[in-house]
Amino acid sequence: MISKNTIAYRTFHKRIFDLILSILLLVLLSPILTLMMILVRLRLGSPVLFRQQRPGLNRQPFTIYKFRTMTNERDAQGNLLPDAHRLTNFGRFFRKTSLDELPELFNVLKGDMSLVGPRPLLMRYYPYFKSEELMRFSARPGITGLAQISGRNNLSWDSRIALDLKYVREVSFWLDLRILLTTVWRVFTRHGVQVDPGSAMLNFDEDRRRSLRDNSNGT
Repeated sequence: MISKNTIAYRTFHKRIFDLILSILLLVLLSPILTLMMILVRLRLGSPVLFRQQRPGLNRQPFTIYKFRTMTNERDAQGNLLPDAHRLTNFGRFFRKTSLDELPELFNVLKGDMSLVGPRPLLMRYYPYFKSEELMRFSARPGITGLAQISGRNNLSWDSRIALDLKYVREVSFWLDLRILLTTVWRVFTRHGVQVDPGSAMLNFDEDRRRSLRDNSNGT
């Protein structure tokens, strides 16, 4: 049975915790944010921020903010080149240090995201979630989460989704605090960071389509 304190944290205190800590971090990190905006503008041009629609709480789409890490290089037909071709050394550094994700603090302020929760994935992934996995959308997506401190992109998709569901079921202040402290340690040690996740694993939709093909072929 879920305690009253746990229910209170999920429904009210977690949001207060997010607001206080995100405001504090934005104030403390404002010189770094300003410097990064200047560097991105000089190295990659405009716009400084990468914006993309992601599914949020209760599957409602929102716009996520990150610092740009890639160029806009295109092929002869006008199509964007693969991520690996557009990712610069400058962008790799941003991703290795997770500095590119700092603008997501503004998403937390807006209420689109939480500091801790299931990572917001791509909109195109939604049709590939199993019915029992949709529970992950009952919590605000997070800048970090249980899956991120448990292996990040080194985990299989099934393992990552299972950890998201575990977090949604067990969310509490102490769990959030543990995840945040572990995240800080992993960011400084760069443990489990994949600069180009697509080079290490299939995208979620591709992974699920392959599983369906394997099952239909009896393998």
